[in-house]
Amino acid sequence: MFQDLWTRYRRWVFYGVFGILTTVVNFFAYVLCYQGLGWANVTSTVIAWLLAVLFAFFTNKVWVFESRHFTPRLVLQEGFRFFSSRAMTGVLDIAIMYVGVDVLSGSAMLWKIGSDVVVTVLNYVASRFWAFRVAEERYGMDAEK
Repeated sequence: MFQDLWTRYRRWVFYGVFGILTTVVNFFAYVLCYQGLGWANVTSTVIAWLLAVLFAFFTNKVWVFESRHFTPRLVLQEGFRFFSSRAMTGVLDIAIMYVGVDVLSGSAMLWKIGSDVVVTVLNYVASRFWAFRVAEERYGMDAEK
């Protein structure tokens, strides 16, 4: 029974764990840049996004979506798709932070947490159904595995 549950929900568990860790990387990089170094809100958001996306690409590739083929062409294709989809949600993150902090003068930490929740959900959908489909299509990996 446990094996069946694990097989069915393993991807969600790993995405949750690595999603939390990616959010931690993003959040603390933002705090370090914004509060620790005194950089501008948008600059801090962009740097935090870059670090989090790099971390997320490798953890999602290997553990969440089990794309363990590392041919240069495949990594470039997946990387392009992953970074493209994350760029879209990165723009959303920047927009939310700009409006919430710079325009509305809201709490940077509260807006960052709210933005991270929205972005995390959208990132899963983009990764699951677009970024890592290359390996599934090329190597016949089971999409529901």
